[in-house]
Amino acid sequence: MSLYDRDYAKPATELRATGAMESSRVEFLKKTYQLLAASMLAAAVGAYVTMPFAQAVYEYRWFIFGAELLVLFFGLGLSRGKPGLNLLMLFLFTFLTGVSLVPLFASLIGLGKGAIIGNAFLMTSVLFGALSLFAINSRSDFSSWGKPLFITLIVVIVASLINIFFLKSPMIDILITAGVLLLFGLFTIYDTQNIANGAYDSPVDAAVSLYIDFLNMFTAILQLLGIFGSDE
Repeated sequence: MSLYDRDYAKPATELRATGAMESSRVEFLKKTYQLLAASMLAAAVGAYVTMPFAQAVYEYRWFIFGAELLVLFFGLGLSRGKPGLNLLMLFLFTFLTGVSLVPLFASLIGLGKGAIIGNAFLMTSVLFGALSLFAINSRSDFSSWGKPLFITLIVVIVASLINIFFLKSPMIDILITAGVLLLFGLFTIYDTQNIANGAYDSPVDAAVSLYIDFLNMFTAILQLLGIFGSDE
């Protein structure tokens, strides 16, 4: 029987099965958000231990970014379904993302704007939590959002590269950053509902999706606060 059938005269055996499925769903969500919190801690450790080497991190930023992609697409992919190894890849990936944020953190701290980091994290947490709760409790179906969101992501990436290497326009940079915030806000709704509906086989895979959403929203808010908090 479909999960979406509303038959309130179910036999006791079906009611027990439904209860078991709901309990399993809650447990999966609990493990996912526990791993998400642990992932954020790993990222914080990565940023903290490498902060004294901010200049070196900046110089090797493309190497670090390449290592992130390698772990994300190959490490996590090859370790899928392998308990222990997939956790190691998850925390290695999130640790590296924390390292990659060090130049941005150092720049803000150097300008006397270190408080922006905490404010951005708080704002992201509130927004992320609100969007997650909306996705879990909403009766709307967001499963069709996947393809449009992915296409939009490709467009944003291409536009960003064009602006970085050719246009170099601060205004376009602001618009792209705002677009990233909106895009990954929508991704948060999409991914959270997919997780709640059982689209993921492993809490590790689910945590990776949510972490990427949170990370991009946090980075976008951090950049916007840094831009609009500037005296220039």
